[in-house]
Amino acid sequence: MATPRLFIVRHGETEWSLNGRHTGTTDIPLTTNGEKRIRATGHALVGSDRLIVPKKLAHIYVSPRKRAQLTFELLNLDLHEPLPWKRHSEAGEADKARKCSARVEVTEDVREWDYGNYEGITSTEIRAQREKEGIPGRWDIWKDGCPGGEFPADITTRLDRIISEIREKYHGPALEAARHAKDSSAPAPNGDVLVVAHGHILRALAMRWVGASLEDGPTFLLEAGGVGTLSYEHNSIDEPAILLGGAFTVGADGL
Repeated sequence: MATPRLFIVRHGETEWSLNGRHTGTTDIPLTTNGEKRIRATGHALVGSDRLIVPKKLAHIYVSPRKRAQLTFELLNLDLHEPLPWKRHSEAGEADKARKCSARVEVTEDVREWDYGNYEGITSTEIRAQREKEGIPGRWDIWKDGCPGGEFPADITTRLDRIISEIREKYHGPALEAARHAKDSSAPAPNGDVLVVAHGHILRALAMRWVGASLEDGPTFLLEAGGVGTLSYEHNSIDEPAILLGGAFTVGADGL
């Protein structure tokens, strides 16, 4: 019985991600290298015999920011329905190994953390600014949040909302249907979900997935253009887990 997964993809490299500037509401483009690396990710990890199997995707969430939308486009899924935004790139050649019937939804729930007064500056600059303002302690976004923007409680609220939706609409029904069908020849239902978004919000999503408090701070990273996987232990919706290493699909099930 296949356990449904949540794949999280951070948008490709931008000039601001290269120099560590916090990029929330500012919509800047991917670098040329960022686009190339996302295309390479698509070739390596997306396909009928790859980590992300397009025909197994039940739903796709994408941030409203153009850099995330372009990143999704460059993964080059062969979608049944048109994108819910005007394309930012030329459509790639259709590939039957990437045929996907999942609906693409743009949602504010996976937009990047609103950095407020800290938009466009680095952590070092933020700490120097706070020192001048007489704010004690070393700034930590996971504990302190961003004045004029969002705080950990705000992020927790919107991420818990989308996690509940994923489990109720897609993962829970897929697990239940698979349990009832395990002794029959019926194919397992599509249950995987894909989220294409941003660095801080996806790291926070992984933490909330396993019930961790954002104030504890993450002990993992997600590179620009990186892919992570969240799932469950023992095929149980009540045992969410971070999947440290996922295998590619092989055999007839992935074709």
